[in-house]
Amino acid sequence: MQLEIRGAEKLSFREKQAVILKETGNSNEAISKRMGINTATVATLLSRARSKGYEVVIVIPTTLGLFGTEDEEEV
Repeated sequence: MQLEIRGAEKLSFREKQAVILKETGNSNEAISKRMGINTATVATLLSRARSKGYEVVIVIPTTLGLFGTEDEEEV
């Protein structure tokens, strides 16, 4: 699985870091430890990033076999 962040060019470097860590399942506490900042700052970075309108898209390769030839025939 691959995540794509659309609108990432609008985000600061630190906002991108916080967003990537959050979108990969980390808590604000884990992000704060990883980035060496307090949890309030993490919340601020994530809030600013959301206000700039980024969008996370999951890119799923077709090679995963989720849709085999049987699925294609039914469509």
